[in-house]
Amino acid sequence: MNSSPDFLVHQAIEYFQQGHVDRAERSLQQALLTEPHNFDALHIMGVVCVVQNRHSEAAGFFRKAIAINPDSGLAHYNLAASLSAADDDHASLPHHEHAVRLTPDNADAWVNYGKSLANLKRHDEALDCYRKAIRIDPHHVQALGNQGALLAGLGRYEEALTCFEKARGLAPNHPATWLNMANTLRNLKRPEEALRYYDRAIQLDPEHADSWCNKGNALCDLKRHDAALSHYDHAIRLAPDNADIWYNKAYALASVKRHDEALEHYDHAVRLAPDNVDAWYKMGVTLNELKRYRDALGCYDQALRLEPDRDLLFGDRLSAKMSICDWCDAETEFAELANRIASGKNPSTPFTVLGTLDSPSLQRKTAERYAAYFPADPSLGPIIKHPLRDKIRIGYFSHDFRDHATAFLTAELFEQHDRNKFEVIALSFGPDKTDRMRARLLTAFDKFIDIRDKSDQQAAHIARELGIDIAVDLQGYQTQHRPGIFAHRAAPIQVNYLAFPGTMGANYIDYLVADKTLIPAESRQHYAEKIAFLPNAYQPNDRQRTISNRKFSREELGLPQTGFVFCCFNTNYKITPRTFDGWMNILKAVDDSVLWLFEGGETIAQNLKMEATLRGVSADRLIFASYMNLPDHLARHRLADLFLDTLPYGAHTTASDALWAGLPILTCTGESFASRVSASLLNAIHLPELITQSQEDYERLAIDLAMHPAKLAEIKRKLAVNRLTTPLFDTSLYARHLEAAYTTMFERYQADLPPDDIDAG
Repeated sequence: MNSSPDFLVHQAIEYFQQGHVDRAERSLQQALLTEPHNFDALHIMGVVCVVQNRHSEAAGFFRKAIAINPDSGLAHYNLAASLSAADDDHASLPHHEHAVRLTPDNADAWVNYGKSLANLKRHDEALDCYRKAIRIDPHHVQALGNQGALLAGLGRYEEALTCFEKARGLAPNHPATWLNMANTLRNLKRPEEALRYYDRAIQLDPEHADSWCNKGNALCDLKRHDAALSHYDHAIRLAPDNADIWYNKAYALASVKRHDEALEHYDHAVRLAPDNVDAWYKMGVTLNELKRYRDALGCYDQALRLEPDRDLLFGDRLSAKMSICDWCDAETEFAELANRIASGKNPSTPFTVLGTLDSPSLQRKTAERYAAYFPADPSLGPIIKHPLRDKIRIGYFSHDFRDHATAFLTAELFEQHDRNKFEVIALSFGPDKTDRMRARLLTAFDKFIDIRDKSDQQAAHIARELGIDIAVDLQGYQTQHRPGIFAHRAAPIQVNYLAFPGTMGANYIDYLVADKTLIPAESRQHYAEKIAFLPNAYQPNDRQRTISNRKFSREELGLPQTGFVFCCFNTNYKITPRTFDGWMNILKAVDDSVLWLFEGGETIAQNLKMEATLRGVSADRLIFASYMNLPDHLARHRLADLFLDTLPYGAHTTASDALWAGLPILTCTGESFASRVSASLLNAIHLPELITQSQEDYERLAIDLAMHPAKLAEIKRKLAVNRLTTPLFDTSLYARHLEAAYTTMFERYQADLPPDDIDAG
């Protein structure tokens, strides 16, 4: 039997081609025993190791082969590929260079070189390699696919789509190409188109879990959550150990408020992939929505350990702490938040910053970075200017057309709009509640359109079809916001109004409704929108809010029989340690006084009582008010003596409630919009004497009013007289001023003038 090395190598090649890899390896081992420096035996042995996924061993054989024949382009090509497969792209580079120098017309060599460069983030060089491969072989599907994938990863989606289109033309039955096209279309915010490509990818390879999962993502984009969930379920059956699929399904479940199921799926995702930062983070977000703040903090902490600079995470964690008045290291964390924003990071949503940092400059930076998540989308094309109509069409967009603070303020405004000049349309993306306020609002609008199951693009298209002239965002960056609707340009004029007290920092929001108390001249630079200045307060009010006739006793509300009652019914997250310091100073100065706060849960009460004790004030002097319906809640204000505002996020609806119920509110103005709303309302009701400019003056005036009953009685008398004789609660007058602002906006648009600041006085 012939046992020469050449024969054994030839035999190994035959075995290899027949699929008998083990026999091929034995023949090569025999050849190398006889002739250890046989180039062909070493090179083919490397190939055998490659097909067995023994890449490190393969690299060793290829290195020995190259030592014998350093001019073999194929050996360098295979060594480079083996090193790359063994996750050593850096070591592979010189061998890629040798391969393309020795065989410059080898398109595969250029493709592999490009893959290693791409893995090393040397993107421009990688793209150059792919271009060279395509010049050599314009029909090279892998080169086109890799080029497209890299371009997509760089956010150059249109270029990527062109590559995938060419690849699809060359290999129409290649499922990966269809999947890549679908993913790129989805990234281009074209989910409806993407569905057709996902379907083809699934048809070609029905066992590919990613195709089912990614189609589910596109269906979620289109608000078709039930269909999305069934696709995730199919993907999980195909790949039950794929953490990303569990994560995506959890996200979809959370989107439709199936929070408990979402938590189960997030938990499964992190058990499969404990380092999945997104899953830990979104599990925290879901727990936060369920008001399980302590549990949310555990998830945020885990995510923070894994990725300390993850966008928005630091702020969301801080928000959860503030929601339960957990002030451990609060001032340090406020400073860290400011430092992160100032240094160019993106640590927080804009809403959290309103309640922690009294800095319009930092608030604008935060808003502009957050707006980048919702970039202007021209996919619907430009809005065609329609002929003038008899009426201006106003579209109010909100999640909260129900029993909610926003509706409590605006209901009468909607009713008071002049129907001879304006058509008023509601576009609701919130729950279909059957409460009393919802019933009232259904009749307050000329049309009430439910868009909760529509994508952002579809919602904007509906607004255009309705001929909306001015789209008013009543959500801003409040919870449950949808700025993506306005990013598609729902109307030629778009306005940030009421719910979010600050700039949105988005180039597609044209105006912000405010007043000159909220935005004095020296602060104007911190607001990206043009300002529509109303002459009195920016905040509307509803004169139909009923104050019940119920006569509460101090005893039934847990208040002491005697003593001064300070109160603050703001949401607990607005209470900062510095504000609380001031309150405790006030209580210590006013004997037998108590502080009446909104009850947000046992954890909050315990934390606040602990903080009072730490400041030398008996915990018994904090009284907590439980939830009750609005008429009764307004009535119980009568048992308080003075409302103490918070800083930097002050009272808004709660300030109107107090003044409507006849309770004076003491405020300290800051620099930001959110800190100056109570001052705006007090100016509009002609009680500027309750506006202070410093913490010291705030504390001093609170103590003075508590110690001098006659002074406070005079303020209450003045409030009672002014309540219905000053602009604050004159809803009809307010509507005329807001309409004047809308009219000026519209007239500028019709005259082809850009948005500009407006004085609607």
